[in-house]
Amino acid sequence: MTRGLLLFALTLYLAALGRDRVDLWVDQTVLPPLALDTSTEMRDRTGTLLRAYTVEDGLWRLNTPLDVVDPDYIDMLIAYEDKRFRTHSGVDPLAMVRAAGQALWHGEVISGASTLTMQTARLLEQSGTGAWSGKLRQIRVALALERRLSKDDILALYLNRAPFGGNIEGLRSASLAYFAKEPKRLTDAEAALLVALPQAPEARRPDRAPIAAAQARERVLARAPISDGARRAALSEPVPTIRRTIPQIAPHLTDRLRVQAPFSRTHHLTLDAALQQRLTILARKALRGHDPRMSIAILAADHRTGEVLASVGSAGYTAHGRAGFVDMTQAIRSPGSTLKPLIYGMAFDNGLAHPETLIADRPTQFGTYAPQNFDGLYRGELRVRDALQLSLNIPVVALSERLGPNRIYAKMRLAGMRPDLPGTSPGLALSLGGVGVSLNDLVQLYAGFAQGGQAPALQVKTDTNPAQKARILNSEAAWHVSHILAGLRPPTGQEAGQIAFKTGTSYGHRDAWAIGYDGAHVIGVWMGRPDGTPVPGAFGGDLAAPILFEAFDHITPGRTALPPPPPATLIVSSAQLPAPLQRFDRAPLRNNAPVVAFPPDGAVLEDAETLTLKIREGHAPFTVLLNGKPVRAGAHDRDIQIAGVGRGAATLSVIDARGQSARTQVWLD
Repeated sequence: MTRGLLLFALTLYLAALGRDRVDLWVDQTVLPPLALDTSTEMRDRTGTLLRAYTVEDGLWRLNTPLDVVDPDYIDMLIAYEDKRFRTHSGVDPLAMVRAAGQALWHGEVISGASTLTMQTARLLEQSGTGAWSGKLRQIRVALALERRLSKDDILALYLNRAPFGGNIEGLRSASLAYFAKEPKRLTDAEAALLVALPQAPEARRPDRAPIAAAQARERVLARAPISDGARRAALSEPVPTIRRTIPQIAPHLTDRLRVQAPFSRTHHLTLDAALQQRLTILARKALRGHDPRMSIAILAADHRTGEVLASVGSAGYTAHGRAGFVDMTQAIRSPGSTLKPLIYGMAFDNGLAHPETLIADRPTQFGTYAPQNFDGLYRGELRVRDALQLSLNIPVVALSERLGPNRIYAKMRLAGMRPDLPGTSPGLALSLGGVGVSLNDLVQLYAGFAQGGQAPALQVKTDTNPAQKARILNSEAAWHVSHILAGLRPPTGQEAGQIAFKTGTSYGHRDAWAIGYDGAHVIGVWMGRPDGTPVPGAFGGDLAAPILFEAFDHITPGRTALPPPPPATLIVSSAQLPAPLQRFDRAPLRNNAPVVAFPPDGAVLEDAETLTLKIREGHAPFTVLLNGKPVRAGAHDRDIQIAGVGRGAATLSVIDARGQSARTQVWLD
């Protein structure tokens, strides 16, 4: 501030004793816009910053309310910049007299007289400090700000607009850029540097001028309201010499959400930042030694709530050789064998099979479709349980034929999946991966298995109302699926029985999958090339399954036990099953199948001690299952009394002597 300007400012302030004219002058001040565009922020479930975006002019300008700032920093700022900030009205006359006297005595400017309010006015005006007209305008705006805003409001304006070097604006941006931390808890040394920077942000940038930064920090510490011991400790703390990157955690997901809601400035996500970072590191580690064009995706969720906890779209967002910018959690790919558990579950649910049912695995022609097992071998007759664990193709296609591809496709849609068909209608190849799905789809499906047959809608934002769970299987069928998948041999070094999982490999080794769940969490892993090029030798069991189990190792507080079987679960040997369930017949008669005439599907009935089931067509004797458990066997009557149904939802299935089935679902009040 020049000598003439100081004298002018002092004269102006003394003249302000004529209150009426000055009051009118201040009251008529047109303030510059106080609102400011701030960076869009993505925060995790605890409020931790996941990602931020620059504003349109390329600045990092993160919103900085006072309650996120260390109070000691505020005290240090006021002590150094404007110790009478809390009491003056925007202009400090004592500081002006002092500055003028020093300038006259020394013949040069020794100290300034700008208050924090005047500095805020300068930032709002985006004006310099040299011209007397600019200083006069700052004084006028400062006086007007003090009349219209509180002291805390003025501090907040300063903290959001102060420059800190380069494209960093605002205290939070600076704290993250230089110290990789929020300004809620700053050391004395950190606070002092952040107080000093705005006065000469380019000349004192610690990453470019660490000596100047240290000297400026020392001057602030000399006036700081701290003890001598704290001051000595702060002076010994090194000045940061690098500029940190503003967090860019979960870039694929955050990009997608920003596009979906471009006008939201803060997004609160269900992600766990720590888990997200651990799984991102795991993804990078998983690709070491593999084809440099391979990618990976990992999706983890809490299936009890549907909340996504981590979403790794690739191992490296900027890894162009791996097409790292492509979010492979959303990419449409062939699921390989990962849909097989759904088909077996539907067969259990519809009374077509039981885990102990015997089923044939031999060369079979399904019309013009002649699938083969992956290894080209056939096992003859074996249990359904073993057929699923061995991931055989012939048995699951036989079940798909009985269920009907359209019903399987509809069940996928009911589970919240978005299957993409290569043709106009689904065919039997659907059960072996002849449909496009995403990793997100499969995690949602397996969340349904984990939740006893009710698929929760996956969600990534905390302010989203959870959608109602869709019933895709009855609880007994879902438990059977889980029990079978938990019996698979885990990767070397992992304990068996803790995680129910399934692997898959698509045609031509283009996709390697592993999806699994314990009692609380569900995780999916995909590996392959984003461009769909085959990766010779890539198998889901060898490639993706070990990563799946490692991902579960990163879940805290650890693995959760799978649930016990529901009370109505039928756990018997093959010989103890009702005759129609002992052996699966893929080619039952296509006519005269049983029909449940009463109660109709979807009926709401009054609770009663017994329920009458009326059967038309079909071939006696009949077996009746209530919620998957046999309650009558060898019945020749077509009006069958069923006792002990109880209140709530009930599924009644009828199997005739030729293995043909029908079912109805009712609700008893």
